Amino acid sequence: MFGIGNKPSVLGGTMIIAGTAIGAGMLALPTISAGMWIWWSLALMVLTWLMMLFSSQAILEVNLNYKPGASFHTLVRDNLGKFWNLVNGLSVAFVLYILLYAYVSGGGSMVVHTFNAVFGYEPPKILSGLLFALFLSGCVWWSTYLVDRFSVIMIGGMVITFVFAMSGMLGEIKSAFILDVQNDGSSYGIFVFVALSTYLTSFCFHASVPSLVKYFGKDPLSINKCLVYGTLIALFAYIIWIVACDGNIMRSDFKSVIAAGGNVSDLIEAASSNLNGSFLLRMLDAFAFLAVATSFLGAGLGLFDYMADLCGFDDSRLGRTKTMLVTFAPPIVAGMIYPDGFLLAIGWAGLAATIWSVIIPALLLRAARQRNDKQVQNYRVWGGNFTIYGLLVFGCVVGICHILFVFELLPMYQ
Repeated sequence: MFGIGNKPSVLGGTMIIAGTAIGAGMLALPTISAGMWIWWSLALMVLTWLMMLFSSQAILEVNLNYKPGASFHTLVRDNLGKFWNLVNGLSVAFVLYILLYAYVSGGGSMVVHTFNAVFGYEPPKILSGLLFALFLSGCVWWSTYLVDRFSVIMIGGMVITFVFAMSGMLGEIKSAFILDVQNDGSSYGIFVFVALSTYLTSFCFHASVPSLVKYFGKDPLSINKCLVYGTLIALFAYIIWIVACDGNIMRSDFKSVIAAGGNVSDLIEAASSNLNGSFLLRMLDAFAFLAVATSFLGAGLGLFDYMADLCGFDDSRLGRTKTMLVTFAPPIVAGMIYPDGFLLAIGWAGLAATIWSVIIPALLLRAARQRNDKQVQNYRVWGGNFTIYGLLVFGCVVGICHILFVFELLPMYQ
């Protein structure tokens, strides 16, 4: 299954996809899905996984028409023109900015929660978010190598703490919570639409597809295995996380989490009231903190390099300082002004991500097939035109639902 040798391995590619997809966005899943609860939540998760897998395979099919090393930017510009290339660039930048704000918010809340749990003292949330962001943005400013080293350590810690935390939480699942025996009378299915954009954000890894083509060369079989296996790992991790939370937090208790802004610490606090053992709680705290920190470094480094290229800043200390200010000042300031916007920000990221990870890949695939319809293809996405239009419909539905949610035209469990 996973070939490992001197050549690129499927295992390595799988870890790239899984590592890119899994991040702090998963911490928002139990809260945003509280209204539809467990069964609707799992069904929507599987549907989202399938659509995001198809959209990544669409990028792969298009990318195979180019030499390995062609970027997503090149694919969009060459097949869809300058307008869609601009839309794509703006949507990517917006996603990274809004995610950085979400991580400043989430990181600050976890610092406050940790200090309160360990020392019995709550530092100001604004100051906590500022210090969290300044330290990690300083790592990005110093060098990519430092980010690399920190990321390896924290991802290792995140995996270990996730295993310990989930083992403990799954062992304490309460069937009455899962089955929602104390249902307050509200329906479930009507709350599906409000969660679409947040679920979509949890499967955003599509910028890694051209990197895999560069890494493997024109080996669609191996690359497709990486996409399938990597996204399946993310899917199973999310299912375990949602089941663990829904089995330890009453559905009605999520109302207070949502009312507080849906921040990470609010979710952890709700879970801790029904969990036994300080070790389990510390593992859950550590996992949440490391998830936010690693996601901040990943998104921060991506946006840092993007803005350096866009603004033409060099790699000197002065140039990197300018890039750091352009990259990190807006989300840090936003985090100080509105420190409890984690859940809201993840949803907005999903709206923009819909454009570049669902709609644009579908348009790319249609345009590329029209241009290369007489060429023999050694890889084609399953479903033909049905997949293309299915992706377009899915992307439009996600975008429309989020806009309706912003204008409070969709029901929200609260």
